[in-house]
Amino acid sequence: MLYGVHAVGAAWLNPERQCRHLYGTQPALAALTPIIEKAKALGLKRPAPVVAERDAIERMLPQGAVHQGLALDSEPLPEVGLEDVLIAAGNGPIALVLLDQVTDPHNVGAILRSAAAFGAKGVIVQSRHAPEVTGVLAKSASGAVEVVPILRETNLSRAIERLRDEGFFVAGLAETGAVTLAEAELGSRVALALGAEGEGLRRLVAEHCTELVSLPTEPPIGSLNVSNAAAIGLYEIARRRQR
Repeated sequence: MLYGVHAVGAAWLNPERQCRHLYGTQPALAALTPIIEKAKALGLKRPAPVVAERDAIERMLPQGAVHQGLALDSEPLPEVGLEDVLIAAGNGPIALVLLDQVTDPHNVGAILRSAAAFGAKGVIVQSRHAPEVTGVLAKSASGAVEVVPILRETNLSRAIERLRDEGFFVAGLAETGAVTLAEAELGSRVALALGAEGEGLRRLVAEHCTELVSLPTEPPIGSLNVSNAAAIGLYEIARRRQR
């Protein structure tokens, strides 16, 4: 179940998303009318929206879900693998994000949103230590779930080796980085690796990165929330790409 204006609207317009039922309050469905009409114009097969009371929608969703009067019952998106993304990119410039045991769905959703905003083509996670794509994650991603695929890998160290074989500079974000991200020689194919808050990148993952880099924070705050760090890092990568 997806919920919220941006998550539902983006899913409704995604031809890869199979939608079963759309429930909404009358005001919410009225506000969604331009999206519904656009989907019709694109020829997307979509069910007729169902008007529902707010309390009925709340019973469908996790307690406390900020649904904004909309809930969409849909199929999960088809899985996309790292190889698929690499093939699509060819030898051209590309940015990816790699998350090492970042498990909070709000953080992962926010990182997906930043990845979409700054042109990253995928977020790599470890299969066993990453959240599923739930309504919470999709709401936090504000529609980016439909744009940036989550690439699940069994072993992150091997995934980094694969990226480096493909010419990627894998920048591991860490407070101990000898240079800042702005100072690193990134090149046009970059993967930004971030670890869980508090623990950071695990030793083996850090050792496989091309270089450990830092953000120029000042005392007494030595680190940022992982989603904020990802946004700053992705901005820097995008800025370099546009020079």
